[in-house]
Amino acid sequence: MDVITPPEVPPAPESPSRKLSWWRVFVAISIFLGAVGYTVKTHAPSLDGDTALTTPVTEPWFAAYVDVTSTPLFPFEQLGATSTSQVVLSFLVAARDNPCLPTWGTHYTADEAATALDLDRRLARLRQQGGQIALSFGGALNQELATHCTDEEQLYQAYRQVIERYAVDTIDLDLERDNLTNREANERRARVIARLQADYRNTNQRLAVWLTLPVTPQGLTEEGTQTVAHFLEQQVDLAGVNIMTMDYGASRLPEQSMLDASKSAVIETRRQLGILYAQRELRLSEVTLARKMGATPMIGQNDIVEEVFTKEDAEAFNTFAQEQGLGRLSMWSANRDIPCGENYVDTRVVSDACSGVKSSKGTFGGALSQGFGGTLSESAGLVTVADGKQPETIIDDPKVSPYQIWQENGAYPKGTKVVWHGNVYEAKWWTKKDLPDNPVLQAWETPWQLVGPVLPGEKPIVQPTLPPGIYPRWSGQVIYEAGSRVLFEGIPFQAKWWNQGESPAASSASPDSSPWIALSQAEIVEILKNRK
Repeated sequence: MDVITPPEVPPAPESPSRKLSWWRVFVAISIFLGAVGYTVKTHAPSLDGDTALTTPVTEPWFAAYVDVTSTPLFPFEQLGATSTSQVVLSFLVAARDNPCLPTWGTHYTADEAATALDLDRRLARLRQQGGQIALSFGGALNQELATHCTDEEQLYQAYRQVIERYAVDTIDLDLERDNLTNREANERRARVIARLQADYRNTNQRLAVWLTLPVTPQGLTEEGTQTVAHFLEQQVDLAGVNIMTMDYGASRLPEQSMLDASKSAVIETRRQLGILYAQRELRLSEVTLARKMGATPMIGQNDIVEEVFTKEDAEAFNTFAQEQGLGRLSMWSANRDIPCGENYVDTRVVSDACSGVKSSKGTFGGALSQGFGGTLSESAGLVTVADGKQPETIIDDPKVSPYQIWQENGAYPKGTKVVWHGNVYEAKWWTKKDLPDNPVLQAWETPWQLVGPVLPGEKPIVQPTLPPGIYPRWSGQVIYEAGSRVLFEGIPFQAKWWNQGESPAASSASPDSSPWIALSQAEIVEILKNRK
């Protein structure tokens, strides 16, 4: 194989001057208040809570993914003169016949791409006009380098040669399918990336590392949280976690829009990140956790026919991302940010070259990039430091709590709201003895959904309950047909099928196998309404 001789890494290009933005004003205020947990340092950080003098963070940034080998070739170099001049080039993967050789989509080595795609010249043209690039490794279709390159020295050299060939200071690890589920590969990947980042920082160079991971409206999958944990354990200073807000499938509730599902995914992932960093004894503020979040929708028609991310979704999601303080937005992909031609018969079939929805060229990039005017080179210098505090235990006062205060021995039907440690939670299903603020990583591990904090000046709101005697008390001696209703510890339950001697108490631990289901708060309200 050809040996790629890495050139010296040039200093990051200076970003063009910009007018003072609302974000810069916000950052200045945040720094004054000591609220932001980023700093620019020249040494490799420790993720055990080291502290340093913070300096202003950069603005959040937008960069669209570009599929380098997709046909027809997308002229990304023309973006250099536009407002969306930053791109994430994808995907660098292992060669089919050499797992330690980086290639573009298995089709071209770096040298071959320079000839066949004129890639080096096009990159130079993009940069000549002020554009910047990041490199993305992995993707859904091929093998990311670490998945089968088991020689860690060769793996280290493979990453480094590509980084220096293209003179980048930001890399993106897009981990899906086997690239994500292969635990041994993930541990190997984390060790090598940790060494690589430390080597760069020890020589006063930058290397920002983003993990791009699949997500559901309930947050990162178990494999996703394990991957983040592997990287943190190896002392990788993650620039952030970029979630793929797309292709939700069965994880998206029937009543959830693509926009609502994506918002939920962001909120749940941020909660998970807070737990993962706290497990490493590095407490980060909500502001910093949000800045370590990125999101990438698949614009237009998604791979799943029923899922379409519209222009209106893009505009609303951008507003939400700004309000939440996300550090990054991207999209899949710049290649697709154009309407399909008249000869493209079925727009429900995903195309690599058009969005499948009616929109003008560049519509999605323009909508998603609003307020995300930062640059890759500026953000690459950020280093994580602890800026969060040990949460104080709030003693709940029933006089100023809008809902009942959670009790260990209380039983709560689906939809019931409670107050615990200054926050309002809503039961997702019938529950008893489950702490509302139990720091679980997966949403399915807890029956409680955080709604938000108790607000100043709130007064108790009484939630309707059924009167005693409306249904008979459950008895282990009675035979119950499907549809029968009983009261168990004051909570109404309905039989899903014939049963005898099976307590409704088991429905919390094993809802699928239990013959009983608790009536929801909404059903209780409806019953009371019909009694009037």
